[in-house]
Amino acid sequence: MSIFSPDTKIWVYQAARDLSDQELIEAKHFLDGFCREWTAHNQQLLSGAEILYKRFIILKVDETHTGASGCSIDKSVRALRELSENLGVDFFDRMKLPYFENNQVKTVDFNHVEKALEENIIHPGTLFFNLNVSKLSELEAAFLVPLRNHWAYPKV
Repeated sequence: MSIFSPDTKIWVYQAARDLSDQELIEAKHFLDGFCREWTAHNQQLLSGAEILYKRFIILKVDETHTGASGCSIDKSVRALRELSENLGVDFFDRMKLPYFENNQVKTVDFNHVEKALEENIIHPGTLFFNLNVSKLSELEAAFLVPLRNHWAYPKV
């Protein structure tokens, strides 16, 4: 059973590529260390991190205990930038939209979604990752959604 409530605040970071097994170990070690030390106004945050699909870093803070502050969120961004530099992997490119096909995470540039639809590279039922989920319950219920239900689906 999770120690985190369904209303736990989350932030999703997407790696530009799958992380190798060694990078996954390094990233998990780094993130676990960061979460042990993560505070807001000198109060320990009930926080955690997980890596999904070898691609997505999920940072969590259960705000029923202590709320994340602007400064604590800034700390997390700095930590992710440090991890990005350590691994040589970009975690901040929001123009690449991830989708799931043949048990692989693939991406399409935001500006090329319509063209990819026209060329049948993707279709309205292709499962896209919703990086805008902001609660643990949303991650569990709506992290993968058909493109037709995704914010990036072209409005005709």
